[in-house]
Amino acid sequence: MKTVIPSRISAVILLLVVVILGCGSASTERPPATTPPGSATVVETPQAAGGLALTMPNKGDSVKFAVLGDFGTGTREQYELAGVMKQAHDLFKFDFVVLVGDNLYGSERPQDFKKKFEEPYKPLLDAGVKFYASLGNHDAREQRYYKLFNMDGKLYYSFKPDKQSVRFFALESTYLDPEQVAWFEKELQNSNSDWKIPYFHHPPYSSGDRHGSDTRLREVLEPLFLKYGVSVVLTGHDHFYERLKPQKGIVYFVTGSGGQLRKGNIDKGSGLTAAGNDQDYAFMICEINGDQMWFDAISRKGGVFDSGVITRRK
Repeated sequence: MKTVIPSRISAVILLLVVVILGCGSASTERPPATTPPGSATVVETPQAAGGLALTMPNKGDSVKFAVLGDFGTGTREQYELAGVMKQAHDLFKFDFVVLVGDNLYGSERPQDFKKKFEEPYKPLLDAGVKFYASLGNHDAREQRYYKLFNMDGKLYYSFKPDKQSVRFFALESTYLDPEQVAWFEKELQNSNSDWKIPYFHHPPYSSGDRHGSDTRLREVLEPLFLKYGVSVVLTGHDHFYERLKPQKGIVYFVTGSGGQLRKGNIDKGSGLTAAGNDQDYAFMICEINGDQMWFDAISRKGGVFDSGVITRRK
């Protein structure tokens, strides 16, 4: 004989079950979600009309550097932009240049290193400016032995300037093998610098029609950037300048028009671009002091077309 439970009793039993399960024990409660570090913030600054009007505070104890990528062509345009870099250095004594890859296009004979690097940047080299290279997809791995690229025979490495709490990490993004990723995480983990700045060739975020965002690279590197407090990432590969809107609190730059230019290649419908220039060759200068990084993007025509100050993630 089937036992039938009256509906009122069923409702009471169901209510008791819900209450018991809802209360549970302390050991079964989920821990509160961890609040991620704050986002890096960007405040844009206006550019003065005419001439090379830099926006750098130019403080004596700052880290001062330039960013250049996709440059080694030996063309007139490369030399002209190199001349503007010298003009910027006359006003703002940056100590070094980080190179985000594609350092030489075509052959890499000794005369090519001279024509595509040593001659255009001779005034900077003579002034004691150092160049710290990373490798792009057009670069032979033997470039790591070229003395003026300061790689010390390494495909990836890090260095710390004498001033401020800053460390730079040069990665080889064409062949990002597990060994390199493990090295990079250990370097980030062991660094107590406030600013941890990776630079490499392929952009995790980009609005380029030709290349665009390297999602494969992003999947591997972005979790490390987020975990270890990276605020700024410097890349190249797409032949234009782009400052991306902060992505998960991190500011990404594409500076890939040091000697190559792909006009009209920024996809204006990507929704990623905070500022861009796909009409002229360009480089960046930067200054870090305390929790802030100032930047100027400068074109071959000698004008600052994008500038601002970034406050790091904390």
